[in-house]
Amino acid sequence: NLIEIAHAERMSFLSFRRQIKGNTMKFGAALIAAAATGSWADAFTSGVSRSARVGRVSLREGIAEELDIPCEDECALDSFPNMPPSVHPGVLTGKAMVDLLDHAKENGYAIPAVNCVSNSGINACLEAARKNDAPIIIQFSSGGSQFYGGKGLDNKNFAAAIAGAVSGAFHVRTMAEQYGVPVILHTDHCAKGLLPWVDGLVAASERYHAKHGEPLFSSHMIDLSEEPIEENIDICKDYLTRFAKIGMLLEMELGITGGEEDGVNNEDVDIEDLYSKPEEIFQVYDELTPISDQFTVAAAFGNVHGVYSPGNVKLEPKILTRAQAYISEKLGDKAPDDKKPVKFVFHGGSGSDVNDIQEAIGYGVVKMNIDTDTQWSYWEGVKKFESKYHDYLQGQIGNPEGPDKPNKKYYDPREMMRAAEVNTVERLDQCFADLKCVNILGLGSPTAAENTLGPRRGGLPV
Repeated sequence: NLIEIAHAERMSFLSFRRQIKGNTMKFGAALIAAAATGSWADAFTSGVSRSARVGRVSLREGIAEELDIPCEDECALDSFPNMPPSVHPGVLTGKAMVDLLDHAKENGYAIPAVNCVSNSGINACLEAARKNDAPIIIQFSSGGSQFYGGKGLDNKNFAAAIAGAVSGAFHVRTMAEQYGVPVILHTDHCAKGLLPWVDGLVAASERYHAKHGEPLFSSHMIDLSEEPIEENIDICKDYLTRFAKIGMLLEMELGITGGEEDGVNNEDVDIEDLYSKPEEIFQVYDELTPISDQFTVAAAFGNVHGVYSPGNVKLEPKILTRAQAYISEKLGDKAPDDKKPVKFVFHGGSGSDVNDIQEAIGYGVVKMNIDTDTQWSYWEGVKKFESKYHDYLQGQIGNPEGPDKPNKKYYDPREMMRAAEVNTVERLDQCFADLKCVNILGLGSPTAAENTLGPRRGGLPV
């Protein structure tokens, strides 16, 4: 039938495309030649559904196709029922990433951005995203990247942090497709002293782009908020110029996020530094826009890393709407219809009041960072598991069922890690709800996963 013909011809076409992937001109000529024969072109334009579960027809080659990993159900989709056509399962870059962020701003939701330090944490994020039928942002800090690479590696010249982040990126790229959700792959705060770390990652993305036509990472944050604003903007312009050539987005920070995270302590900064000024935000917009529109601004409106007692953090989301109005007035007739020219990022989201969160979303926030709360949720999952099975975790042999009973199935590391993942997924459910980021993709509820092969073949013993 037509679907089978389309699928067979597409496989033949993709095989041919892999041989010429490194030469764009040759690829273009091959595409024209294929279309001229009629058969492939007819199959591609025949009205076969892009979201067909079998026999899909697509020019997008993902990790699953490149490595011949099974790709079924949501993984096999080319787009989502409720999203722009460019948005697909897996890591988004370039236009697809911008289309997703624009969709968030236009539809009044923000995407949770979770710092990860292990593949277990990444998998929990992907599971939560699919459960909530939503996109997600997975990000690495420099310290988290180093940990991902392994604390046994020397980090001279950020070698371990670079290797760890690249390793994590490939894990995200591989598994995001399998979970069938769109992911923005990002790196978090990069102060001036950490720029060599991001330089190494940008170089990796440039090499990846030369082979695959897109960068390895979706975006990077350059955080020079502690430097003079002119220096902050000038360095960000240099990076944005480089990013624009390969379709990467820049996140920059204005003002300082208080509190402490990943070894950076801003608990004693001057209070005025926690709040950005509309004039400064316009200066950033005015100088970056001529280079590329692929940037976001982490403007400070009292944000603080960490969780503190109620009343200790004073958020002022209206700073964001005042900035949008100021910039729109400056732009005049060139201002967008929604009068929200800037895509904002909310740092220090953990522990924030849901009313402040949702007010900020209304002012153009499209991304909110979450780290402290998911650190706690992961640990809490381990803590609950230990409490539940305490008497089975005191030795390899001997438990309430008898002195000779083995405890291997309880101290199997998969057990406590899975407990941590489940608890983190539950905490992320709240994040997705707070950010109004639920039922976004249009896939509905996922089919329950089944570990049918037993513990020796991947199932969990307990």
